[in-house]
Amino acid sequence: MPAFTFEKISPPVRRAPAATTPKKPRGLISQMIERFAERRARQALRASARGDEKPIK
Repeated sequence: MPAFTFEKISPPVRRAPAATTPKKPRGLISQMIERFAERRARQALRASARGDEKPIK
């Protein structure tokens, strides 16, 4: 016979719905990619407004 026994502990009962977690701030790399994409879109918009139909690399 064992000298001691372990008590089974049940998980806590959820009383309220889980609160939404606040959005994490975007990473530095994500911000840099976003800036490049915005600049590229602006350049394409300006080029199409001027009539330049240069393909963008």
